[in-house]
Amino acid sequence: MPESAGAKTLSLLLLIALGVWLKRKLPPEQVKGLKTLILAVALPATIFLALMQIEVRKELLWLPVLALGFNLLMLGVGWLGLRWHPLGQDAARRRTLLMLFPSLAPGLSCFPFLVEFLGEESLAQAAIADVGNKIFVLILLYLLAMRWYYGTQPAADRSGSGRLKSLGLALLREPINLVMALALVLLGLGWQLDDLPGFLQSTVVRLGAIMTPLVLLFIGLAVKVKRKDIWPILSLLLMRSGIALLFSATLLFLLPGLSPVMGMLAIVFPQSAVSFWPYAHMSAVQAMEDERSSTFDLNLGVNILAFSLPFSTLLILSFVTAGPALVQPWALMVLGAGALVLGILPTWIASVGASSNSPAEVVVAEQEA
Repeated sequence: MPESAGAKTLSLLLLIALGVWLKRKLPPEQVKGLKTLILAVALPATIFLALMQIEVRKELLWLPVLALGFNLLMLGVGWLGLRWHPLGQDAARRRTLLMLFPSLAPGLSCFPFLVEFLGEESLAQAAIADVGNKIFVLILLYLLAMRWYYGTQPAADRSGSGRLKSLGLALLREPINLVMALALVLLGLGWQLDDLPGFLQSTVVRLGAIMTPLVLLFIGLAVKVKRKDIWPILSLLLMRSGIALLFSATLLFLLPGLSPVMGMLAIVFPQSAVSFWPYAHMSAVQAMEDERSSTFDLNLGVNILAFSLPFSTLLILSFVTAGPALVQPWALMVLGAGALVLGILPTWIASVGASSNSPAEVVVAEQEA
């Protein structure tokens, strides 16, 4: 009996909860070992599997272009706006937000609902659109992470051939990069997954199958949410969702002839949860760093991942349940504006209150001194 989308969502959340429960039973060294297993084995296998199954039809090439355009739009919005968010005041945290904010993980949060409510055709179209998102999260965000990493290094470590040599060695050390290069070479030769020997196909599929449970368990094990960060993270996700809804509304305005299924795809795909792959890039950077520098805040990154999955799945479930009635640009405009207000207004009020109290705090401090 096929698993329903709701049951699949609950099973994913249960894996995160199991990781939280296991946190007291596993020492930090074993948690690090789990992360190494994900980054060195499960994630490369998943990427190889995804790349070797790509079949892009010419008439649907605009889908990955739109997805990549959405990623770049979100990166630009984040670059301009996240410096004023409470989580973006520190440079390392702001870089972490910029890595995660524009990324999408439709495989975990979107695809199950598409196939359950809209059918196999919508899933195929979403998979094609995800090609653009994969280019962004696997290649462009990795390059951005490396650029920031070298920007935090001392001048002596960032100059001339030494920098190029370090970058080249880092690229060669990364299993993800080696797997991507191999997949691209095979695709360039006209090979796909079905052209590989049966035992290799089976090995890759089996390794890729452990990716989702391992990632969700790791999120539960690694999450360390401070009470003061709960609302800022939720406000960030609300703003992200609001901008995505406004993007979908604009798309429906510009393309009024879209079918109801394609219109629903334009709504739910940008609502996908934050991707784990930027976190993988940030972890790779951290492995190259010493105590002098900290390019990213990995604790913040895993906390956002933990909140993003249930947040996005609940939203997407609500949207697909509403059905074609939601495929109206004005309705999406209202929902998007409402999400932005919910995300921005309380944060702005809190920041105004903090700034209004600061002069008095200075006076008290001076009197006590």
